[in-house]
Amino acid sequence: MEKLKILREKTGAGITDCKKALEEAGGDLDKAAEILRKKGIAKAAKRSERETSEGVIKVALSADKQVGFILEVNAETDFVARNEKFQNFVNQVMALAQARQPKNLSELMSLNLDQGTVKESLDSLSGIIGEKLDVKRYGVLSSGGSLAVYSHMGGRIGVLVALDQAGKEDLAYDLAMQIAAANPKYISPENVQPEEIAKEKEIYRAQLLAEGKPEKMIEKIMVGKLAKYYEGICLIKQEYIKDDEKKVEEILGGVKVEKFIRYSL
Repeated sequence: MEKLKILREKTGAGITDCKKALEEAGGDLDKAAEILRKKGIAKAAKRSERETSEGVIKVALSADKQVGFILEVNAETDFVARNEKFQNFVNQVMALAQARQPKNLSELMSLNLDQGTVKESLDSLSGIIGEKLDVKRYGVLSSGGSLAVYSHMGGRIGVLVALDQAGKEDLAYDLAMQIAAANPKYISPENVQPEEIAKEKEIYRAQLLAEGKPEKMIEKIMVGKLAKYYEGICLIKQEYIKDDEKKVEEILGGVKVEKFIRYSL
């Protein structure tokens, strides 16, 4: 009975599964735990077609505040996303990312955690919890200037932002809030793909012709329409959330936004 209790505490699996695993392993605790892990992985594979639309987004900075990390881990239900085991796993993975600073998701998933790699630990936890789990996205951002991270709605939105000047952490934080709230796609109009602009112009032209606007007026009207379009998708052209009398570019001064990353569930 003592071994059964230890195995249950160690793996979080049910009594019946633990009994069967101990019998199969001839009473060896480590082998029994491995058997349960393998069964957990098998269960996780069967759930591969399920949707993982709930979860949490975590953000963090390195100790020297020169590197930012953002991580999205998903579950099938909000109930599991709030589960202590799930939350502990996410925190462990983020701590590992901060310590080892992997460059991408593939590198992160191959790092060693408590129960093998991050991928193996995820599959094991999926088997224990009984839902498909997924480390969906991971991003890292470094800067010699200023970095800020921001989490919104209890981890449903996360933002990293980097500025080109040091000592501008407060401004970076305000911009991270702006990005969370206004969801820009680009930093400035110069970053918008030419094909995207051409498509918008094509739509505007068709709309204006349908309205009976003369050809010579269409180009002038489109300038205003594009400016409005940029206000929606470009960070520096947006109304500043702390003062709607100003645009973001006005509060930047001479500071430039190097890059931002925004995840949302």
